[in-house]
Formats: sequence, C-alpha cells, structure tokens
Amino acid sequence: MTVNPTHTALWPAPHASGAVAATVHVPGSKSVTNRGLVLAALAAEPGWLRRPLRSRDTLLMAAALRAMGVGIEEGVGPDGSGEAWRVIPSGLRGPATVDVGNAGTVMRFLPPVAALADGPIRFDGDPRSYERPLHGVIDALRALGARIDDDNRGALPLTVHGGGALDGGQVEIDASSSSQFVSALLLSGPRFNQGVEVRHVGSALPSMPHIRMTVDMLRACGAQVDTPEAGGEPNVWRVTPGALLGRDLTVEPDLSNAQPFLAAALVTGGSVTVPDWPARTTQPGDALRQIFTEMGGSCELTEQGLTFTGSGSIHGIDVDLSEVGELTPGIAAVAALADSPSTLRGVAHLRLHETDRLAALTKEINELGGDVTETADGLHIRPRPLHGGVFHTYDDHRMATAGAIIGLAVPGVQIENVATTAKTLPDFPELWAGMLGN
Repeated sequence: MTVNPTHTALWPAPHASGAVAATVHVPGSKSVTNRGLVLAALAAEPGWLRRPLRSRDTLLMAAALRAMGVGIEEGVGPDGSGEAWRVIPSGLRGPATVDVGNAGTVMRFLPPVAALADGPIRFDGDPRSYERPLHGVIDALRALGARIDDDNRGALPLTVHGGGALDGGQVEIDASSSSQFVSALLLSGPRFNQGVEVRHVGSALPSMPHIRMTVDMLRACGAQVDTPEAGGEPNVWRVTPGALLGRDLTVEPDLSNAQPFLAAALVTGGSVTVPDWPARTTQPGDALRQIFTEMGGSCELTEQGLTFTGSGSIHGIDVDLSEVGELTPGIAAVAALADSPSTLRGVAHLRLHETDRLAALTKEINELGGDVTETADGLHIRPRPLHGGVFHTYDDHRMATAGAIIGLAVPGVQIENVATTAKTLPDFPELWAGMLGN
C-alpha cells in the first residue's frame, strides 16, 4: 500500500523564544464564503464575492457548483479592489458528480441545490465523510418532494435526482447533531415553490451563530425569513419563496481561524493584531474576545482591527461552548497550559465532526503528559507539565492548529500532517512562522 507522504510527515511546531508581537492578516471566512457561493448560484442575476477564502473546502464548493452549471469566474472586484469571484447563475443541470471532500458545508448545503437541478447529481467524498451525519438533510428533502438514492444509509455516497424544482413546504428535522441541517434547507428555501418552514425537533441546537449567519445572509440577498429571535415560534424558521438578488459581498476574515494567533499572544504574554476584525458579526469566532480575556488576556477593537494582548498568565475556565463548538480544540490547547483546571461543556456534537474531536484532544494532550478526561458533553482539563512528542491530527485542521498552540510553550512537539490546515486556512505554517518572526 502506498502511503500519502503528506499524511505521515511531521512538522516541528515552532517553540516561542519570547513574547510574540505581530500583525496577522487572516484569510476570509469559510462559512461566509461557502454560504455566499450558494446564494449567488441561486440568485436571479450575477453577483460578486470579494476576498473569498481559497481553501480546500471553498474550492470544493466552487467546483461542485461549476459541475452543476454555475459560472464562477476568477478576477478582481468591479472597482479593481482585489481578488474576487464573479458568480453567474444559470440553469442548474446534471448529470454531474460532486466531490465533497470532508467539508460539512458542501455535503449538507448542496443536496437541496441539486434537488433544483435538471438531472442526477451524485455526491461522494473522503472516507470520513461517509461517517458524518447527513440524515437530517436527506430525510427533509424527501419529505419536501425530492428523490434521493442513498441505499438507506442516511449518509454519503448518494445521488439526488433533480427535477428542476421542488415543492418545499413544512418539514420537521432533528438538527441536534449539526446546525448545518437547518442552514442547508434555509439557503435553498427561497427557490422552493412553497418556500420552506423548518421545525427543529430534538435536543438543543448546537452552533446557533451559524444559523444566524445564514439568516442574515439570506436577508441581505432579499429573502424574507421569519425566525424565533424575531418573535416567531421557538425552533421554527420560515423562508418565503422569491427571487434572490445578486449581491456584491465582501467576505470577513475567518475569526475562528484567528484563534491560534490570538492564543499565541495569550500563551507567550505577547500581542497580536488581526486587521479588519468586524465590529458586528455572526461568526462564532467573535466569542474569542470574551473567552480568551477570561483566560488571562485583554483586547482592544479599533477601526484597524482587533489587538489581543496576553498578561503572561493563563487561567482555567468553566465555559459552555455549545454555540461555538469549533473553538473547542484551541481552547483545550490553551487550557492545558493554564494555572488551574478547566471544564469545557456543551460540545457532545464534536464527536461527529471531522474526527471525534473530544476523543482526539484527550488522547493527544494526554500523550504529551496532560490530564484530560472526557465528560458526557465535553472535557475536563487539569494542567500538568507537558513534554514533546508527536501530536496526531486525524485529518482535522483544528487539531493541527491546537497542536501548534501547545508547541509554542512545549519544546519538541511534532505535528503530524500539518497540511490538513489547508482545509480552511491555506499557508498556515507560513503564517505561523511569520508571526514568530521566523
């Protein structure tokens, strides 16, 4: 058997010799880029997506939409303001094959789009994608009138037999394993004949900021959306049928991908500035300002961006991360270096992410000498002196950046397959080295 060398290569995580002092330009948000691509593809007129993230997940989304007939042209913005994608909607059509990789947004957002296409659209991806939950989208689309072949697995691979339109209407789903089930139906909802009413039934919804992001972006494209926050029924979202406008959208920096750089300021007692940090955003990563401040830092938000400064001390934290679960690996890495224990709660759904993140964090931190135990819905972390060793990533970008954070304070940490960070953060090793002045 041939082993992919990028999966076995070990990257020596740089050890910080002192306090960092850097400005780091974080690439655009994956979540905004991929939602923007879907909305632009479903619009009634062409649109622009400025400063899009170009990473594995977003390039897979663009390639998938192109395969279904959407025009996506590389270029610069209409005023020459930098890189942009021109998205030209056209009749969605098959047959086509979509490679989702291991991107949750691609595997969940595009089957509803495929239901609007003329012809069959087959979805396939990485082996891990077969294990990630997709039943919420599949069952909902069937209830709304779509024909899907998945051999009753509720998972990939599958084929959506698009009929050129979808009735839509009311549907109940259990989205407790992924808020993306709700976002997937809402994004395409304006194009359904009856719109869509999505009613979540089940335990608490994780990652609510991502649903709020979906709603805000829909409204920016002219859609009418009724939400629980606007006085509607709890756990019910309604999208009225209608045309979507082609927009000129500038993608915000990915605040979750800013996490390792802010953590570097906290871990080294230094200071990092992230330009263009938005004053108002639905991105979950904005919660880092409060969480990392509670763990021992301070921040200042100005027109130039966010400057985060560490105090030289790291404190443990007891925090519910149910709305911002993707931040858990980085927070766990910082907590392993703190001066008191931490409890991270509300993130049982992370067992179904790119990997089982709770098991992976426990194993990898403990193998460096840590003391982490899994709870029913999270982690309990008791700091101990750590030592060097191999930090495995399980093809999970956030595991790789978590290991890099630990490596700042612990000599001899080696990250397996740091290239997996290209999923959402291209050129991470170069950005990391630049921050450290290497």
